[in-house]
Amino acid sequence: MAANPFVLFFRDLNNGQVARVGGKNASLGEMFNRLSAQGINVPNGFATTAEAYALFLDENHLREPLTALLAKLDTQEFANLPEIGAQARALVRAAALPSPVATAITDAYHELRAGYEHEIQVAVRSSATAEDLPTASFAGQHDSFLDVRSAAGVLEACHKCFLSLFNDRAIKYRVQNGFEHLKVALSVGVQAMVRSDLASAGVAFTIEPETGHDNLLYLTGSWGLGENVVQGAVNPDEFYLFKPALRNGKRALVRKQLGDKALTMRYATGPGASAAGTKNTETPAGRRAEFVLSDAEAELLGRWCLKIEEHYGMPMDIEWAKDGLNNELYIVQARPETVHHGRRALRLHEYHLTGRGPLLATGKAVGSQIATGTARLIDSPADGHRLQPGDILVTNSTSPDWNAVLKKAAVIVTNQGGRTSHAAIVARELGLSAVVGTLDATLKIRDGQRITVSCAEGDEGHIYDGELAFEETEVDLEHLAQPHTKPLLILADPDRALTLARYPSQGVGLLRMEFIINNAIRVHPMALVAFDQLTDSRARAEITALTEHYPSKPEYFIEKLAEALGFVAAAFYPREVIVRLSDFKTNEYANLLGGRQFEPAEENPMLGFRGASRYYSPQYREGFRLECEALKRVRHDMGLTNVKVMVPFCRTVAEGRQVIDLMADFGLKQGAEGLEIYVMAEIPSNVILAEEFAQVFDGFSIGSNDLTQLTLGLDRDSAIVSGLFDERNEAVTRLLELMIRAAKAHGRPIGLCGQAPSDYPEFAQFLVEQGIDSISFTPDALLKGMANMVHAEEVVADEYP
Repeated sequence: MAANPFVLFFRDLNNGQVARVGGKNASLGEMFNRLSAQGINVPNGFATTAEAYALFLDENHLREPLTALLAKLDTQEFANLPEIGAQARALVRAAALPSPVATAITDAYHELRAGYEHEIQVAVRSSATAEDLPTASFAGQHDSFLDVRSAAGVLEACHKCFLSLFNDRAIKYRVQNGFEHLKVALSVGVQAMVRSDLASAGVAFTIEPETGHDNLLYLTGSWGLGENVVQGAVNPDEFYLFKPALRNGKRALVRKQLGDKALTMRYATGPGASAAGTKNTETPAGRRAEFVLSDAEAELLGRWCLKIEEHYGMPMDIEWAKDGLNNELYIVQARPETVHHGRRALRLHEYHLTGRGPLLATGKAVGSQIATGTARLIDSPADGHRLQPGDILVTNSTSPDWNAVLKKAAVIVTNQGGRTSHAAIVARELGLSAVVGTLDATLKIRDGQRITVSCAEGDEGHIYDGELAFEETEVDLEHLAQPHTKPLLILADPDRALTLARYPSQGVGLLRMEFIINNAIRVHPMALVAFDQLTDSRARAEITALTEHYPSKPEYFIEKLAEALGFVAAAFYPREVIVRLSDFKTNEYANLLGGRQFEPAEENPMLGFRGASRYYSPQYREGFRLECEALKRVRHDMGLTNVKVMVPFCRTVAEGRQVIDLMADFGLKQGAEGLEIYVMAEIPSNVILAEEFAQVFDGFSIGSNDLTQLTLGLDRDSAIVSGLFDERNEAVTRLLELMIRAAKAHGRPIGLCGQAPSDYPEFAQFLVEQGIDSISFTPDALLKGMANMVHAEEVVADEYP
């Protein structure tokens, strides 16, 4: 078909034509032309132009009456918006598509259809001429129509798209964002449908959407059409991919989480069908328990999204779909990410609950704030007048119709939706926190109830009864003084990794593996290795349920541990992450599922079967293999070579060598791919034989708690003698001095993990004077600890100029 002023095929479009076809259609043309050759599937289609819309207005003499009508709009309270909007739509509805425009659309539809060997359906979507620009987005304001199957249907849908330019929400959006009504044109995109109603669809962000973290690409998806994900009608599956691994051909999937995907949206006609020709049905239980993408499919999508980001030179918000007929993946839309793009986080707001109350509901946390207020249970935007500024909105889900209501909320809480749902996206844009995907918040929270919503406790958002006390502190990161001694973090919960990665640390000095095993895995490693020998029927049943979707029971442990470790390492990359091998005591191991059968009863577990001696013991050797397999997967398969490994509670030099040899047997060879293996210096023997330990290990980390209690011969948990526990005791400081001196003499890095350097400025000064390389702090103590380190370095510089 010859070039036509009213219709352009994707092959004729690029990003330079936003003014003619809107951001959405220009972007589709750009990808179709520039990225299809790189293997990215983009369905073909065409777009009507701004000229077609202008002719529609002119031939039907709509400009003057629409201008006069919209001039009467109450732009302060919008009290007459329903009346003005209805009259505007009546004018547009009564108008007819100009013959040249209708002919051009019909001809283009037949040409598009002729390019396929099978019958096709098309999606007809609105694209405003200013849509999807980084500075303003009309996304979700105008209508789309799916499963259109004829030229007449396309013409009708195009007319309805023009009509949607005068939806109440679109009119209000233009007023609030400073757009003149008749200077926004509407292009209509007509694209071959991907039959995701028979498979799955979702959204991708090329940066992590909560924090703007650039190391991670985030995918989300559900069964059926993607509208459920965009609208937040379901809790979708989530996939996190490490971008450097995508570039280097390594395994990039560092984390995945199963959503409930309670609804599946399909095409429908007749009763129950929406205006767009769709209908939601309940997803069968078995289908809910399946991920919508295989690992290989998630990684393929990740590579495509990375190419799109690199092509556009900015973070992108991308919609994908899988065709259930040919099982192929497609990219169906891409726009600039508008929340984090260009934003520098120079100030860090920290929130900490100081009170506790009954937990009402939990969901996915959006943002990091804590807020208290009155809960307002609202079913639809029509009841939005009940929400007063500062109230906490509690509802099932939201859509663009809710935008005016959401601006009044202090916090948003929804039953449905994930991190790419409408409620989550709007919350970020408004600088609010939200808890989405609670499933039952509207059942657990009463209208008018005073509640506290906390998004400051990691990945999970918590909603508490009552007004709980909390603290808020603000840190100016731009002007924060940085010590020369490396400040590192002590981290236990991987869910906090993305938030903590924004802190001004130089990495993680201690990542506690046992926290991950206890909370994410819950099963004793040997109960997985020797499951057939497990006699506890209750534990067998629970383990069977937990491992149902894994190829083997040991693989459950390896995969879960690798994902948690990989997620932390990716969040901090390329900064170092020192992972301490499991350091449970026997009584703690016994509390894991199936653990009692594999653990001895000890009178003093603190000094018993723990640390290095456990790893090479026949009683745990095969369990230790699983730990090593997970670490090998993180370092070798994912390419996260910033991970270092630390051996805890290593009593003798000989067992240190034995553990390192065993690790090599299990695929973790010291020095391979730069692998460094540290030892935790927490036993007096580590200090006395520091020179010998330095011949075996690549570095040291002082565990000041255990070293203090073993030096002073006391149990720090005993209330009777706890007053004697003090890292500043001269016996302890002499050992620390010897340990640091020996490490420095042998060129081994040495750090300390503990609370004392943040609690006691003089202790921080002592460590700096000794020349320690790093100090690791818990997150709540990091900033105070850094201030102590800076002060200590200033004092030392004055004393030893």
